[in-house]
Amino acid sequence: MIFMSATDISTREAEIEAIKQVVATVEHAQNNELPDEFVGLFRADAIWTTGGGKRLFGREAISTFTHQVLPGGMRGSTVTFEVEHVLFIRPDVAAVKVRQVYQTADGPDVGTPLFVMAKEDGQWRLTACQNTGVLDDE
Repeated sequence: MIFMSATDISTREAEIEAIKQVVATVEHAQNNELPDEFVGLFRADAIWTTGGGKRLFGREAISTFTHQVLPGGMRGSTVTFEVEHVLFIRPDVAAVKVRQVYQTADGPDVGTPLFVMAKEDGQWRLTACQNTGVLDDE
């Protein structure tokens, strides 16, 4: 069994808060249709698979796609993101499970993205992300 000191716990809590801020920025960027803010969260060599299954390799491809779909993409809807679980793979790498809810005129649409994030130069960055729908939200 591994025991964490009070300092380790405090550090871990601070890292989780920093990760939650990245997720909050994703939410803000999407709701306000700010593609540059969204794209700025990714590493240069990041991988993103959209909710529709489009695979994007590298920040440039993510930027091109986002600039095509985000302006106007949130018309008539909003989205919320909630961090459900953070698994630290290493102190500077985390798998982050997110609950995503789009509110549309047709009702809510629930997703469950997985964000693998890496801390570089003091900042958590989106590194490998997969956006997946939820068949049955229990």
